[in-house]
Amino acid sequence: MEASQPVFDFDNELDRTATSSDKWDKYKGQDILPMWVADSDFQSPPAVLDALHARIAHGVFGYTHAPERLTEIFVARMAERYDWHIQPEWVVYLPGLVCGLNIAARALTEQGQTIISPSPIYPPFISSAKLAERPLIKAPVILENGRWLPDLLGVSNQLTDKGGLLQMCNPLNPGGTVYRRDELEATLAFAENHNLLVCSDEIHCDLILDNEHKHIPFASLSDSAAQRSVTLMAPSKTFNIAGLGASIAIIPNADIRARFNKVKRGIVPGVSLLAFTAAEAAYEHGEPWLQAQLAYLAGHRDYLMREINALPGLKLEHIEATYLAWIDCSQLPVDNPFRFFELAGVGLSPGLDFGNRQFVRLNFGCTRKTLEEAVRRMKASIEAL
Repeated sequence: MEASQPVFDFDNELDRTATSSDKWDKYKGQDILPMWVADSDFQSPPAVLDALHARIAHGVFGYTHAPERLTEIFVARMAERYDWHIQPEWVVYLPGLVCGLNIAARALTEQGQTIISPSPIYPPFISSAKLAERPLIKAPVILENGRWLPDLLGVSNQLTDKGGLLQMCNPLNPGGTVYRRDELEATLAFAENHNLLVCSDEIHCDLILDNEHKHIPFASLSDSAAQRSVTLMAPSKTFNIAGLGASIAIIPNADIRARFNKVKRGIVPGVSLLAFTAAEAAYEHGEPWLQAQLAYLAGHRDYLMREINALPGLKLEHIEATYLAWIDCSQLPVDNPFRFFELAGVGLSPGLDFGNRQFVRLNFGCTRKTLEEAVRRMKASIEAL
């Protein structure tokens, strides 16, 4: 007999209202469904919970360092999943991915050098350039054959010969695009032609919703890509452990790695003991849970595509990855789509935060019941116009 597959209940309605949750406390005491910040409402994998319980039972929580086993698992994971053969010394652990974006912005550029970022994009991309006091060039993200892609060639004439930093987001947030190999190779050629280093945010790399698409790390393209790049990954979105704080920078070039660590030193805290524990358990034992989650999210994506595109004034392109829907409201006869839906009882992320106020971002990392209620409220609000 074949061994039975574990069953994971993603429809379980967990009450997060008394857990100091950023997501749920934003609308505390209001009848507004929180569908904004990118954490999911799913309980983390049983293997993660078991590992945390065991570590807590030990009862001593002193200063810590990265477990060798975690690095071994991560190196093996990159080879198995992405055919990317990295070395343990390339790995730098961080207490979050956003600090990695900010460190890269400061460590990989000098005063006067430019940072190029897609737009619309995850807001910390834009703020990292501002905080580093570097000039920012926004490469518009445009729709090409139903997929959102940054137009890098369109900003070529704005670049100088001083070099700088190109920021990437693969899969793209917002938009959910998974870059194809030829698109990544074109990005590499752009970076080479303009003497740019590259910081690639790949935090959603495990959340590919279409079986026919595969994540390709930018740095895995060639030695040229590896030697000019910092890649940022994390188990946080994949296994819903963002609140613990464990992220990873992969930096093949020793000089870039030294610059990165110099900016980080004395300012960015280390990763906590429990975060290391959760990351190790997730990467080593979380695959069955992950595959079940992907199937559940793909069902949500398909449902949302049907429902949103049936509503007048809204348009949603196919989401290849992530649990984040980038909804075009430009044909909706309202001045502020975010506020319009908030008043209808659905708390989305305002598109203005990403760079386009005519969009909203909807987090469908929730139960089907919650998602269906959000769609019902959105539909009722549009019908009432």
